[in-house]
Amino acid sequence: MTEGVLEVCDVVKRYDGVTAVGGLSFEVDRGEVFGLLGPNGAGKTTTIRMVMDILRPDEGAVRVLGQAPGASRERVGYLPEERGLYRDLKVLDVLVYLAELKGIGRTEARRRGETWLARVGLSDWAGRRIKDLSRGMQQKVQLVASLVHGPELVILDEPFQGLDPVNVELVKDIIRELQRDGAAVVLSTHQMNLVEALCDRIVLIDRGRAVLYGALNEIKRSHASRQVRVRARGDLDGLPGVVRVEKRDNTFVLTLGSATPQETLRTLVEREVLVESFEVATVPLDEIFVAVVKGGDRA
Repeated sequence: MTEGVLEVCDVVKRYDGVTAVGGLSFEVDRGEVFGLLGPNGAGKTTTIRMVMDILRPDEGAVRVLGQAPGASRERVGYLPEERGLYRDLKVLDVLVYLAELKGIGRTEARRRGETWLARVGLSDWAGRRIKDLSRGMQQKVQLVASLVHGPELVILDEPFQGLDPVNVELVKDIIRELQRDGAAVVLSTHQMNLVEALCDRIVLIDRGRAVLYGALNEIKRSHASRQVRVRARGDLDGLPGVVRVEKRDNTFVLTLGSATPQETLRTLVEREVLVESFEVATVPLDEIFVAVVKGGDRA
């Protein structure tokens, strides 16, 4: 991933003297799924609206596909958190109309719309009105509407909202397909398990500023627990730098004090403990999220 698709550079946005976004910077590369995360009121929606040219920053700059946001509108797909479709229009007609607005010819727009409806299991509903669909069906149509024109950058704000587990998996598969096809996907959601499953890199913003930014695996490693899990046979008592040893089923959980995981493993080997497995316990992203936002941890 070497080509920047989205660049947000020192962006500031104020409302009536209140700073909603304060000096925010991040980049999104082609062919990656990027998580835009933060608590309610952190500035995520304001940031997305600046990327979409709905709002203009007071300071800083946004570049989308190498251009000002408004100049690249036809190459961007956007699923807003506030859903809104033309309820009295037929499903396929809505998709054709929205694709045409993005520069796709009518015949091609119809073909793409039919293909996408088949992909999400809604072919039989193509001629029905939007208002006749269930909430989950409308959600899938709204997703398709953001993708039917083949965008290079896709911004998805809470795309799993209102979906059952089967359709959550469907949307996850679609996001992975977009990534394989070279699109950049910006994913904003409060469902941290889905972020962990999909995202390559993330930015976590709080009070309008980035408090975590980088590769997800590196962030998780830097916040790794001070615990290791060991399956072993031998004496695990009195290990230097280990403050607690707990046995859980066939696994020992060691809480480290001054010792590093590497030093602990070396000690076990020196004691001729038969180690079957040894792993550093990872911290779920939702725990990191809470710790950073509530604990004032800044990175």
